[in-house]
Amino acid sequence: AETESRRSDEDCDVKQAVADADGAEGVPLNTEWTFWLDKTEGRGISAAEYAATLKKIYTVNTVQGFWAVLHHIPDVCELGLRHTYHLMRGQRRPLWEDPENQWGGTWRIRCHKKHTPVVWRELLLAAIGEQFSEDVRPGDEICGVSVCVREKDDIVQLWNADARLSEGASVLSRVHSLLPQGVNPI
Repeated sequence: AETESRRSDEDCDVKQAVADADGAEGVPLNTEWTFWLDKTEGRGISAAEYAATLKKIYTVNTVQGFWAVLHHIPDVCELGLRHTYHLMRGQRRPLWEDPENQWGGTWRIRCHKKHTPVVWRELLLAAIGEQFSEDVRPGDEICGVSVCVREKDDIVQLWNADARLSEGASVLSRVHSLLPQGVNPI
């Protein structure tokens, strides 16, 4: 019960922070983005069981709202094993069963735990700033970013809307160009 109460308080803090940030003249994002959190127990669970672990954190539509949420949720370094943060375009859920993801795919990047926060932040900023628009093929788009906390190396994923269009895309080259010198995915 105490955990539920604390989680409810955190939800209120995030909502208030976003309301405060959006109260001023906010800089609009190209599209809205939704933060999600899940915790999976591993392989072998059904799609329904996985969907039940998903928790919508908040949907943002301004730069200020984005930063308010990011600063009011636990840092990726504080997440437990098998927890995953997602930032998805619009109201998309980070599920392959979501109709908006039926043709989608991902680019997966393993990264050392010491680099995970930097890689996560840079890819979030690139996604909401539409920096991948020149790196995907026409008709495709980056529609999500996920960071999965694992025992050894963490996994960061970029979701695209149409995996059939991923061949010839330069998304991974863009990822490498966005990261600070010395921060290299595995």
